[in-house]
Amino acid sequence: MLSRRNFLKHSTVLALAPTVPRFLAQTARAAKPEKDSRILVVVQLDGGNDGINTVVPFADEGYARHRRVLRLPLAGLVKVNDTIGLHPSLGDAGKLLESHRLAIIQGVGYPNPNRSHFESIAIWQSARLDPEERCSFGWLGRALDLGQRAPGVPDAVAVGSGTLPLALRGRHTVASSLTRPEDFILSPESARRPITSSEPNEDLAAYVLRSALDAYATADRMADVARSADKSSPYPSTQLASELRLMARLMKLDLGTRVYYARQSGYDTHAVQFGTHGNLLSELAGALRAFLDDLAAARLAERVAVLVFSEFGRTVTENASAGTDHGTAGPVFLAGPRVQSGLIGTAPSLMDLDPRHGDLRVGTDFRRIYATLLEEWLGLPSHSILGGPFERLELFRT
Repeated sequence: MLSRRNFLKHSTVLALAPTVPRFLAQTARAAKPEKDSRILVVVQLDGGNDGINTVVPFADEGYARHRRVLRLPLAGLVKVNDTIGLHPSLGDAGKLLESHRLAIIQGVGYPNPNRSHFESIAIWQSARLDPEERCSFGWLGRALDLGQRAPGVPDAVAVGSGTLPLALRGRHTVASSLTRPEDFILSPESARRPITSSEPNEDLAAYVLRSALDAYATADRMADVARSADKSSPYPSTQLASELRLMARLMKLDLGTRVYYARQSGYDTHAVQFGTHGNLLSELAGALRAFLDDLAAARLAERVAVLVFSEFGRTVTENASAGTDHGTAGPVFLAGPRVQSGLIGTAPSLMDLDPRHGDLRVGTDFRRIYATLLEEWLGLPSHSILGGPFERLELFRT
């Protein structure tokens, strides 16, 4: 049994130098991911993106009927086909479509939609409809709990400010949050003290030792990123582009992290939506294209898929403040060279609305997307992670 005194004696490793047993330190620092391991990047559009003015059903007669102030001119749209176009600010997304690197899943949501930001994002991040099941762990955290860890690296990294997303929280998963590589650097080598006691035998003390070794191995690798020259392709001067650029730098270091997460805020457009929404979509599309081009130049793009979602769509009818309110279904983007590019699913009709609230009908449960990503991209069983079986979609090319 581990005594309090022994625990305190061995817990000093949390501030110790790499003078721990050499074979352990070397194992932690030299651990490498599988060469062809796949990576999932998640971009969350905070606030509820107006999917109708993102993936525009211009041929639906309900569009002109319900969108008078916010209706987008047909001539400016990025045409996808004879009935659907993208917002004019999504020109870079149109380029991804042309190069077969963008899938657009239409009408995505979940049964009995909740219009609360807090509740809806908790549902998306936990993949649980029952409130009692979405308090502790997220769908990606549960998934990463089933995978094999590379010592010395986090399983998941959230890039940007704010708290760690629920989606990344697992029982055993190590997830980290940072805004720059220096955030991971614990202390200079000279400030770390050596271990003076014998190697612990107790399970808890051994766990503390392994955790400390992992932390220092991670810090040393992050120091490599901070010191290295950034040789990435050009990126736009936006916050989201800066965050995706940092992810690309970490991927080039081949850390072994399998999931990255970023958030773009500002989509709660209750008033004067037109300009704000266009600027947000321009930032999103520009960042995505630069990120994928950068990874392609580094020969990493084939290993990466990017999921873009928002907690709900907006109302079909615009409000009196030239904005839209909380709605239901919306489009989800999946980007990368391995995706089944183009439109997936049926665009929800603007003339056949849900009679309860006059909103779009949900055509695709978002958990079908998650099941496909887990099974076909990350190679993990989805049933236990999602709490049930969900039919997969054809999202990737074989």
